[in-house]
Amino acid sequence: MPVGGKTAGGLRSSDAVSARLTIALDAMGGDHAPEMVVAGADMARLRCPEIDYLFFGDEQRIKPLLANLPDLERISTIHHTPDAISNDAKPAVALRSGRTSSMRLAIDAVAQGKAACVVSAGNTGALMAIAKFVLKTLPGIDRPAIASFFPTMRGESVMLDLGANIECDSRNLVEFAVMGSVFAKTVLGLMEPTVGLLNIGAEEIKGHESIKQAAAQLRITPLPGKFHGFIEGNDIPAGVVDVIVTDGFTGNVALKTAEGTAKLYAELLRRTFSSSILAKIGYLLARNAFTKLRKRMDPRRYNGAMFLGLQGVCVKSHGGTDADGFANAVCVAVDMVTRGFNETIKVEVARINSAIAEASALVESSSPDSSLPDPKAAAV
Repeated sequence: MPVGGKTAGGLRSSDAVSARLTIALDAMGGDHAPEMVVAGADMARLRCPEIDYLFFGDEQRIKPLLANLPDLERISTIHHTPDAISNDAKPAVALRSGRTSSMRLAIDAVAQGKAACVVSAGNTGALMAIAKFVLKTLPGIDRPAIASFFPTMRGESVMLDLGANIECDSRNLVEFAVMGSVFAKTVLGLMEPTVGLLNIGAEEIKGHESIKQAAAQLRITPLPGKFHGFIEGNDIPAGVVDVIVTDGFTGNVALKTAEGTAKLYAELLRRTFSSSILAKIGYLLARNAFTKLRKRMDPRRYNGAMFLGLQGVCVKSHGGTDADGFANAVCVAVDMVTRGFNETIKVEVARINSAIAEASALVESSSPDSSLPDPKAAAV
C-alpha cells in the first residue's frame, strides 16, 4: 500500500488556485505574534500567489510590519481589535468573553462569507470551541475532529482525532473515518485511501466495545476508500494505512510521543557526533545525508492541523512555529478550499447514508433476525 499522490510537502505550493481567495488570519495568535504571522503570510504569498489577507489584531503593531513588506501590504487589510485570547484561557471562558478578540473576529469573517478560510496559531481549545460555535458542523457530522499529517516510511498519512474529542463512541469514529478518507482522496490525491482504527492489537477480539463496534460498522460502510481493520502504534510510522482513526485522547498521546521520540533521537545523534574527533569527521562525511533527513523530519513541513467537519475551513498552526511553519499552515488552508474538501464531505456523507438506508431496507425485508451488524448504526 504505497502512499501516493500529493505529499504534505507537495501541498505547500498551491497548484490549484484559479481565482483569488481571501484568508482571515488571527494576527495575535501564537508565541511570536504578530511578527511571525505577518512574516509567514509574506512567505505564503510567494507559494500561493492568488490570495488576499484579512489581518485581525492590534493595528498599531501590524501596520508597521506590513509597511516593511509592500507586496504583502497591497493585498492585505487590517481589522483592528486590541483583544486577544491568551494561551491559558479556558475554552468556555474564551467563548463567552472573546467576542471581540482577534480569533473570534477572524472566524466570524468566514461565517459571514468575507473570507474563504481562517488560520490561527492561538489557543487550540478556544479555537475549536469558537469555530464549532460560529461555523457549526457539516450536515451528518456530530463532532469535528483535529487532523494532521504524519510522516511515515511510505510518505505521509493523515491522523485524526488529535485532541478535540477525549471520548468517542463508535459513530464518532465512523465519521472520522469518512472525513479522513475524503481528505486523503481530495487533498492528498489518493485514489483509494486505506483506513485503519488505532487499537492495542490487530486481532478483532481486542479493544473496547466502541472501537469494536466502529470496526463492525466500517466493514459495511461504503467509504470513499478501503477499511484495513485495526492497526497498532508501530504501524503508524510504517505507513500501513493512509488514514489513522482514533479518539482524541489516544491520538494526542501518540502525536506527542512521536514528537518526543524525534527530539530524543535528534539529541542522541548530536551528542554522538560530537563525542570525539572521529565522530565529528564522520558527521562531516555524512552531512548531506543528515541535511536531507533533517528536512524530511522538519516539523514545520507538517505544520497546519485541520479542523474537519465544520461548515468552513479552519486550520490551526502550532503556537511556537516560525514564519516558514505558519506559511505551510496557510497553504494547507488554501488547498482545502481550492480542492473543495467541505463540498466533497457533504456529497460523501449523503451518498453513504443513502447506501446505508438501502442496505437496511434490504436486510429488514430478507432477514429480520439477522445477526449481522445493524446497517443503521453506520449512518453518519
